[in-house]
Amino acid sequence: MLRNPKPALRLAIDTGGTFTDCVWVKKGSAQIVKVFSTPADPSRAIADAVRKSGATGRVTLLHGTTVGTNTLLQRKGARVALVTNAGFEDAIEIGRQARPKLYDFFFDRVEPLVNADLRFGVAGRIGSNGEIVEDLSGNDVKALARKIRRNKAEAIAICLLFSFANSKHEQGVAKALKQLNLPLSVSHEILPEFREYERTSTVVINAYLQPVIQRYLESLEQRVAGRIFVMQSSGGITALKTAAREPVRTVLSGPAGGVVGAAAMARRSGFERIISFDIGGTSSDVALVDGEIRAGAQAEVAGLPIGVPILDIHTVGAGGGSLARFDAAGAMRVGPESAGADPGPICYGRGTQPTVTDANLILGRLRPDRFLGGEFTLDIERTRKLLAQWLKQQKSDLTLEQFASGVVRVVNSTMEKAIRVVSIERGYDPRDFTLVAFGGAGGLHACELASALGIPRVIIPALPGALSAYGILVSDVVKDYSRTVLWRASDKLPGERLDSEFTALQRRAATDLGLEGWEGTPHYRRSVDVRYYGQGYELNVPYTRALLKSFQQEHQRRYGYSYDKRELELVTLRLRATVKSPPVRWTNQPQRKIARKAEKASVSLDGKRFLTPIYDRELLPSGKNYRGPAIVTEYSATTVVPHSAKFQVDSAGNLIISL
Repeated sequence: MLRNPKPALRLAIDTGGTFTDCVWVKKGSAQIVKVFSTPADPSRAIADAVRKSGATGRVTLLHGTTVGTNTLLQRKGARVALVTNAGFEDAIEIGRQARPKLYDFFFDRVEPLVNADLRFGVAGRIGSNGEIVEDLSGNDVKALARKIRRNKAEAIAICLLFSFANSKHEQGVAKALKQLNLPLSVSHEILPEFREYERTSTVVINAYLQPVIQRYLESLEQRVAGRIFVMQSSGGITALKTAAREPVRTVLSGPAGGVVGAAAMARRSGFERIISFDIGGTSSDVALVDGEIRAGAQAEVAGLPIGVPILDIHTVGAGGGSLARFDAAGAMRVGPESAGADPGPICYGRGTQPTVTDANLILGRLRPDRFLGGEFTLDIERTRKLLAQWLKQQKSDLTLEQFASGVVRVVNSTMEKAIRVVSIERGYDPRDFTLVAFGGAGGLHACELASALGIPRVIIPALPGALSAYGILVSDVVKDYSRTVLWRASDKLPGERLDSEFTALQRRAATDLGLEGWEGTPHYRRSVDVRYYGQGYELNVPYTRALLKSFQQEHQRRYGYSYDKRELELVTLRLRATVKSPPVRWTNQPQRKIARKAEKASVSLDGKRFLTPIYDRELLPSGKNYRGPAIVTEYSATTVVPHSAKFQVDSAGNLIISL
């Protein structure tokens, strides 16, 4: 919490591709507002959501943003100048020479974010152990400022060899370039780790995003009166100034909030091992939580490697707004293209291309008059008419229901593969976990996916359509620090050296937390990236005196084998500093004005039509058991329960479905 007095209301907002979600707690009741996103200027939708919350005066706004992600995807970032060692200017383009699709001769590699004419090399060299092999060239540094100004760069990325071992040369270059008054991203400050290409890519991405994120956050400050904090990809919030300085840490902030929210909600019902599954309008985000939320040290966004801590979230282009089509061979395809918020699905009134949402409406799974609690009516007649015309144009003999069923099966197949990536491919058995499905479309597909993978239980949490925002609301303050050391170890840990390095990282964390005004006792989590000497990749293991044994066990679980007497290498030390956020307490679900009694409707499930009860979730009493088939509607989502399942709302407000 902050030292300064807290404003009256604490709001969390997650900006999605279709909707912007706002969550807060008032008098013990969790409240939700959903407004359509405004992609051209996301701060407009945020300001609209704050107004609709009824907040008066200054607020505390916790924000999950997609601006960084969209900037990367759309290639609309700053014009970046890269400064590196002479002879290494093209390392950012050469990369790792790894082909994502080994046998695809027509694969187009991702172009680097820095043009060739904006890559500059300086003479000087730091060795691998931190010694100065060649002094930095003062003449090169002086000429550098003139070249960067002449080429009209908007931001600067500085990444020199082995700066994680000795940052003297990077500091010298940064000092000389401050006169340009351009945003500076310096590798030893952002990512003091080895692997030159990944470090360079991370620093370049940070510079690429800096001007865009700074302008966006300034606009948000003007529209919203109060204190603003930003969700990081690592699963914790940070101060606005820090997010503006290091925007690379926010590229997956919205999905990270979903994982935190899913884990928090599942824990309220007594479940620690979960697979979180967030199905939004554009994409589906999947993550596995085995008791504790863990962040990975390497990720890839828009085909570009990022080395800062990011929750292990696998994203696929399959959501409610995903477009359906037939390819050249006549096979059905769904996604990754999306109708987005504008024009949106056909049933929203503006779209003309079929989407997953339209398919669910045709099948009766979505109820036209219960969308957003009845505040927005889905146009079923327009959907039927335009879909029929579209099928005719495609020269398809499929009926509307056959087409809609096919769309759901195809998109489920894509989503199922995503769950396999984070579970089976990581050495976990999905049958040992509970599927926590959320997002506006999560409940529509969750039970079919769980059945296909043998997952015994599905949780549709309270606030499902705005769970990412809830996760942001309950997130702690988090700061991550790291340093590559490359120490060998056989049968004994270098305990004193490790403790000394971790103590230095803790002092830095305490200083940064103090400068940002946070109070409270930080909790420090120490971990080490470890590998067998000679391996190319590492496993992250909590730092204890049993570190070596823990690594052997993790290697056995992950890869199915381990060595007893092979020398190990301690690669990178990692420290996570956490300050607990104020507790968020609420007892009842949000109350909407519209609440209908149960009715029945014809719904297509498993290829058959069932006369299915339609329940309003807010009217389901806690602890009472029900049997499927059923459709459960609420303000922010709709849930489909198959005919063989049992379900109930538990005391935590979560909908528990047993398959």
